[in-house]
Amino acid sequence: MPNRLAHETSPYLLQHADNPVDWWPWSREAFEEARRRDLPVLLSVGYSSCHWCHVMAHESFEDPATADYLNAHFVSVKVDREERPDVDAVYMEAVQAATGQGGWPMTVFLTPDGEPFYFGTYFPPAPRHGMPSFRQVLQGVHQAWTERREEVADVAGNIVRELAGREISYGDAQAPGEAELAQALLGLTREYDPQRGGFGGAPKFPPSMVIEFLLRHHARTGSEGALQMAQDTCERMARGGIYDQLGGGFARYSVDRDWVVPHFEKMLYDNALLCRVYTHLWRSTGSELARRVALETADFMVRDLRTAEGGFASALDADSDDGTGKHVEGAYYVWTPEQLREVLGEADADLAAPYFGVTEEGTFEHGSSVLQLPQHEGVFDAGRIASVRERLFAARAQRPAPGRDDKVVAAWNGLAIAALAETGACFDRPDLVDAAVAAADLLVRLHLDDHARLTRTSKDGQAGANAGVLEDYADVAEGFLALASVTGEGVWLDFAGLLLDHVLTRFTDEAGSLYDTAADAERLIRRPQDPTDNATPSGWTAAAGALLSYAAHTGSEPHRTAAERALGVVKALGPRVPRFVGWGLAVAEALLDGPREVAVVGPADDEATRTLHRTALLGTAPGAVVAVGTEGSDEFPLLAGRPLVGGAPAAYVCRAFTCDAPVTDAGRLRASLGG
Repeated sequence: MPNRLAHETSPYLLQHADNPVDWWPWSREAFEEARRRDLPVLLSVGYSSCHWCHVMAHESFEDPATADYLNAHFVSVKVDREERPDVDAVYMEAVQAATGQGGWPMTVFLTPDGEPFYFGTYFPPAPRHGMPSFRQVLQGVHQAWTERREEVADVAGNIVRELAGREISYGDAQAPGEAELAQALLGLTREYDPQRGGFGGAPKFPPSMVIEFLLRHHARTGSEGALQMAQDTCERMARGGIYDQLGGGFARYSVDRDWVVPHFEKMLYDNALLCRVYTHLWRSTGSELARRVALETADFMVRDLRTAEGGFASALDADSDDGTGKHVEGAYYVWTPEQLREVLGEADADLAAPYFGVTEEGTFEHGSSVLQLPQHEGVFDAGRIASVRERLFAARAQRPAPGRDDKVVAAWNGLAIAALAETGACFDRPDLVDAAVAAADLLVRLHLDDHARLTRTSKDGQAGANAGVLEDYADVAEGFLALASVTGEGVWLDFAGLLLDHVLTRFTDEAGSLYDTAADAERLIRRPQDPTDNATPSGWTAAAGALLSYAAHTGSEPHRTAAERALGVVKALGPRVPRFVGWGLAVAEALLDGPREVAVVGPADDEATRTLHRTALLGTAPGAVVAVGTEGSDEFPLLAGRPLVGGAPAAYVCRAFTCDAPVTDAGRLRASLGG
């Protein structure tokens, strides 16, 4: 019989709806039930494409005996971390503080007041490698709860007090300047892997936000070292197994230092961020590889992640049916030499194997290989390779596909909107811009209420119950601002302003520090607050970027001041841990450069207007904003008082609304903006 999760919209929670565990969703009622029965709460946090979440579910949560024990001695609460990042953040902070590490599934035991007292991640069904079994953990916690209640209360109280003392107050600090950004670049150079690209060792994650900083730093200063790190890292990733060589798009991370074997789940946020990165790399260098990867990644998002409502789904699973009914990680993506021969025939298989790095020994498991591009394409016949790719892609499409998490997350759709709008504009792909507009329309229609408050998620056209967090407001505003620059439709600027008003009034304290949840949001044991990047830009620095862009568009001093104050944390952290504030460093580059404001004035159907507009969008000046419209238009504040020049379309390049002489020639505009 289904449990209480059967009526949820989260695909992750629905995966557990038929468990014999009597799951509750996160709710006041669950904790009231724990208080009524005088039981501890088991909080289990994961997400739909998490491999080890699936493993623990199969081993423990689908086991009737384990479920019986849980149901008798605990109130069990299941949380989708992608729907409730605030819950995840608060308890993950506790897990990391107590154990020195974290991950998912996250397993936390709480008092009925929500106070944590015992932690872990994945627990096996039997003792293994020094780890207790899940049943042993449950028995130990039950014994502590029934026999040592005062000790449990003391532990929980101490943890809550320790977390409460972690408030971050950098809001009144100054934004980073030349010295701090130079120190951050030096720190990145020390952590850079010159042989393989990227930073640090295994596992290796795509450093999207850091690459954006490096590209902006190069654009502002001419630093060849910054550009080289960005170029080499992007090339290594694009040629590695972390990139889908047949279908486009990136996996979550590489388990090795060489980008060969990925963790195969594909996340919307990674692909949105990387699509934008490769577009910006092409804009800076003209790299054909960057162009191809940007477009293939954009096409992957539209083809494989777009929902019927026009938004973008959260993820594709790492696991899929290997053809025998068994779900195996990577089964959809890997190949053996024999499989190549079955699809391509002997001659083309002999071509494809060295081209894609497929060996008899294999680079993955059981003699299979992850496709890579270890050779430069120029040594192979381009026509035959194109045919090989098409046939392999078609054959792979016949395999059982990985599951898709159809949940639409506001923040990640904001990132996708920005990426698709800019990629479509740069490569003259109006279909990609149209996809960005459709996703933005969905967010306005379904996620935004009459007071411009955001709902975090939706699924199948139904809005979820969870309030948006800071990253939702910031990333959606970022997407709308990019869309405004690309389309010339001022309504997107207006919507961004409504969202950023909430950032100023509900997420910012008097000193200028930001919080991940609104002041009027559900109260947890701590109000989460994290200025460091993880898989996506932190809400804190994403808000700084959107506030700065909005101020550049409108001249709003409160928004610019809030952006500068928010960047105080980057001044403190950037020189010490630059890998973890990459987006904040990128925003700081824009602040140092102005950012520049570009107003393009002319009839929409005039080719000269379109040329100037596209030239402005192709400029590399860090964080530049672009407004386009007819003379006298009130769509954008930047257009006010900007006339045609001699009756011809013109572009005005400004800083702080002080403009250089207008230009009518695209070449002169290009020279003034870079690119």
